[in-house]
Amino acid sequence: MEDLLKGLSRFQQNVFEKKRSLFKALNKEQHPRVLFISCSDSRVDPSLITQSNLGDLFVLRNAGNIIPPHGANMGIGQEATIDYAIHHLHIEHVIVCGHTQCGAMDALVNTPASELSQPVRQWLGCAEAVRAIVNQHPELVGDERMMKATQANVKLQLQHIATLPSVAAALDRKALQLHGWV
Repeated sequence: MEDLLKGLSRFQQNVFEKKRSLFKALNKEQHPRVLFISCSDSRVDPSLITQSNLGDLFVLRNAGNIIPPHGANMGIGQEATIDYAIHHLHIEHVIVCGHTQCGAMDALVNTPASELSQPVRQWLGCAEAVRAIVNQHPELVGDERMMKATQANVKLQLQHIATLPSVAAALDRKALQLHGWV
């Protein structure tokens, strides 16, 4: 914790002062054109991997970059964030970014459901189709198996996003594009 507090102090004294005009402008409003959905894994930093600046990305992170389909009661926070991005920020692109060595995907395809806590089991249930897809390929093992899971999950989450009313409407008027990254 001490390192974080020191970092905060350095930010306030050095970074904030150098970028004061940017922070002042962003304080009034933001105009990101991209909603970046990624895993909450500490090794994934959307701004770092895209080399973007403050204000460029609207970011939604959770375990496994999962977006429950419309109507799934557990997805209200994700759906509200996406809806806000579309209706208020007028984003033009949604990127779902999966990553290698994802603990959520590993738990989904390699851990018996009975060994997962109830909240984790319920959350990963929104990606249950990934397990079925991966299990169709018994020839895949290790990293190949995990890559298949990661790719299948990104595709599945893009399908889920398209079920959200605000996304479906924006796609219909060609005001939004969906992208899947690994």
